[in-house]
Amino acid sequence: MPHEKNIPVLPPRLRTGDTIGIVAPASPFDLEKFYRGIHVLKLMGFQVYVPDKIFKKEGYLAGSDAERADAVNRLFDDKKIKAIICARGGFGSLRILSLLDFEVIRKQPKIFAGFSDITAILSVLYTHCGFVTFHGPTVTTLIGGTQKTKQAMFSAFSSGSALNIKPEKGVTLRSGLTSGPVAGGNLTTLCHLLGTPFEPVLKGHILILEDKGEPSYKIDRMLSQMKIAGCFEGLAGLILGSFDDCGSMNEIFEIVNDIFKEYPIPILAGFEVGHGKNNVTFPIGLEATLDAGSHLLSFHKPPTIHVY
Repeated sequence: MPHEKNIPVLPPRLRTGDTIGIVAPASPFDLEKFYRGIHVLKLMGFQVYVPDKIFKKEGYLAGSDAERADAVNRLFDDKKIKAIICARGGFGSLRILSLLDFEVIRKQPKIFAGFSDITAILSVLYTHCGFVTFHGPTVTTLIGGTQKTKQAMFSAFSSGSALNIKPEKGVTLRSGLTSGPVAGGNLTTLCHLLGTPFEPVLKGHILILEDKGEPSYKIDRMLSQMKIAGCFEGLAGLILGSFDDCGSMNEIFEIVNDIFKEYPIPILAGFEVGHGKNNVTFPIGLEATLDAGSHLLSFHKPPTIHVY
């Protein structure tokens, strides 16, 4: 059953020496990028646990649906694992949602991080468990990530400070001030959740969207589908992340302005999340204030709790 969202469930804060478990709920991954990404996590001061079955391949999937779901369930159930980071996105997260053991998962809240196709799991852990989850780099993208990307991930997991995110080149499509819990991630993946038991609930939320390799007419079609489905009714605000290889950003801005013309909400573009140069980690499910005119997203409290 979906979680009744009142107070978000914050995961324990990561400390030096804590163990991060790695999971591959979607596609197989490049081994060199994987091991170099593991090295980055170790340089941050964490231990890393890599399950043996993570290297399995079944076509474009990193093992069977049952195996990939079981890997997620096991890492949540393992008390030694303090956080979970996905090896890669790609394809396949949607296939395992009905196999996740939410009863087991709810008992041990912990940091769960990834992006792109992993958006499906981030969204569902929020809607079904009330967990604050983390939209940020996967293991294989860490090695190509900028220092800003790595520092943002470390801060989100470990600092204990409320996050303030200000893009270097923000673009105000519609100014204004708004507050609400943050939701979103990959547009294509969110669109594919519509009509399922795992459909995201976006009313009252600040929605963040990003994508890669989708031509503008597909962006238009997906936003139109979400609009017709009622996803944007009562939306608090909208933030656009990177839209790499999606054609002209001006064209995307025109599409967004048209789709959202009857919704009186602040809209900020140029947010540094997704498949672009920077992929700044942000918490899903946590209250924040968006000042679109000042290009600032300010979270109201830290995304983790200190556990003694």
